[in-house]
Amino acid sequence: MKTPYKNIYSLLNQNRFIVWSLVIGSTVTCIVAILSVVKLHRETLNNVLMVNTDGSVIPLKLVSQKENLAVESLSHLDLFHTYFYNIDASNYKKNLEKALWLGNSSVDGLYRQKKFDGVYNRLLQYSLVQKVLKVHSEINLSKEPYPFKTVTRFEINRGTVVDTYELVTTGNMIHVDRNFPKNTHGLLITNFFEKSLKKLNHEN
Repeated sequence: MKTPYKNIYSLLNQNRFIVWSLVIGSTVTCIVAILSVVKLHRETLNNVLMVNTDGSVIPLKLVSQKENLAVESLSHLDLFHTYFYNIDASNYKKNLEKALWLGNSSVDGLYRQKKFDGVYNRLLQYSLVQKVLKVHSEINLSKEPYPFKTVTRFEINRGTVVDTYELVTTGNMIHVDRNFPKNTHGLLITNFFEKSLKKLNHEN
């Protein structure tokens, strides 16, 4: 007795089921593998391993990029305002040169204007000492260029008289290549502007 042939359509349906099963299984496997790699990559970015002195491995958490930027930008502003306004007859050239590396042409323009107005000549002529007492900055890091506002309190010692002033400056900051030791934060001040200056009473 001859073995009856299977229905050709049944065979085709069976083969199609097997093929689709393999395709779906492969796709799911690929998706799971990709998700695993992405998760591992994120965990690697957030953790660093270092070797302790005794040879043990210590996991360290990296500070987020946003937190790093906040610290570096505030430090950059503090450094710039200290260099630019903390000056006397002995250090003003050195400090101003350092400050000019931290800002663009808007800073250089202000420096040239002060020089033209005789600010630095008076510093030398009367042996004035301008000392920064406090720098407080606020910066918006939501989008570059980052706008900032800084309040700098400083005093001018004229020998017998010491006056205290509060200066408000504004501007933006952008990223540039780091330049050690001239610009270690890799940030540049732009659109720098001295918004207001007021003399403070001693009780302030």
